[in-house]
Amino acid sequence: MRNRKKTAAAVLAAAVAACTITACADPKPPTGNLVNKQEQEKKIVNMFSPMGKTAANAENVARTAQEMTLDMAEKELGLIIEYNTYTAQDYKEKTYDDVCTERIRSNLDDFYLLNPDVFQQLGREGLLADLSGLECAKNLREVIKTANTVDGKLVAIPHEVVAYGLFINQDLFDKFELKLPETPQDLLECCKILKENGYETPIGANRWWLETFVFAVSYAQLYNGGSTQEEIEALNSGKAKYSDYLRPGFTFLKELIDKGYIDAETAYTYEAIDGEGPDFLAQKTPIVMAYWGAANTDTLYGKADFNMQVIGFPSSLGAMPVVSMTGYSVCEQAQHREDAMDVLDVMLSDEALQIFAEKKQVISASKNVETYCVDALKPLNDRINEGVYVLASNAGMKVEQWGNMCLVVRKMLQGAGVEECLEEFDQLQEESLKEK
Repeated sequence: MRNRKKTAAAVLAAAVAACTITACADPKPPTGNLVNKQEQEKKIVNMFSPMGKTAANAENVARTAQEMTLDMAEKELGLIIEYNTYTAQDYKEKTYDDVCTERIRSNLDDFYLLNPDVFQQLGREGLLADLSGLECAKNLREVIKTANTVDGKLVAIPHEVVAYGLFINQDLFDKFELKLPETPQDLLECCKILKENGYETPIGANRWWLETFVFAVSYAQLYNGGSTQEEIEALNSGKAKYSDYLRPGFTFLKELIDKGYIDAETAYTYEAIDGEGPDFLAQKTPIVMAYWGAANTDTLYGKADFNMQVIGFPSSLGAMPVVSMTGYSVCEQAQHREDAMDVLDVMLSDEALQIFAEKKQVISASKNVETYCVDALKPLNDRINEGVYVLASNAGMKVEQWGNMCLVVRKMLQGAGVEECLEEFDQLQEESLKEK
């Protein structure tokens, strides 16, 4: 299959950096070096991650929460986790996904934090360990098992479930007596009225997340119609075509662009939140799309000066959350494979996930950990609790979804039509059918 990967390091939770402990040659070392000697005798597990350890006074909530769970593993297991870290400067033109793939194929590290397209591909190659036997796996939400299982093996487990939704300025909707949109037609009507009232571009967008519209419209019935597995098997075997599912989604996105409700040219240049975020916070743009955690983070949308509501994306079945997730994976041939498995069992235990969820205020990977939910997120949370959602990453599909959809949508932002986008996915399907 063609290399169609999306760099998604921004949604990955960060990991911790390593301190290399060197030996002391002095046969009579001073008392201060005894700790170093003791630590040298501990087991070492190597992790590869997007970022290094935070400074002692850092306030990055996501990274701090992750470090807390890793610290738990070190203390409980009496080992040291050494962190090999990705930086764009070190790897030049190689993305985080590219580097992870190379390192896993070369057995350079024990465990990794991976994007869905990477663990899907490497899981198919048999390079990732089956995590389903871990104690922590017994408490996972079903959505994780569905999304991260490849050829019957659970190849990745995340700290959290990442849910995307529409972030709406409720004050503006109230001002123009607009109801929160549930269907594609509802959203089109809302955008029409907002545009007539001076909001030239009602939906603020970036070059990463517009695929959420396509996923919600296209796959609402597939994931909520009672025959999910059968339909995915039909897609994997070629009995069904992706174009038949995706046509309504691409058609809807094209209509949003053609009517000027989304500025395609600007969206293509925008990074997530950094681009469209300021106008949303300044109440110049009534609608944006983002992930759950953005509503809890003061530096993103958590301190908006207006009433904000986060809902699902429009679909034939109503407001539809779109879910994707990263995950921790263990290299099948890792030098410290069993120790790495033990590390995951601790850092992804209910106890650790409770700490992570409370610190970061997210949807926990464990069904036993209660999710903290601000008022703005309750509409989205209600749908997820009902078991209503669409998966934007599903390792059970032979055609990788999240990264490929992002790249095809970018072509639409550059002027590609619906048929051209559908042909891209049908070609990807044909390529997947040729693979053994």
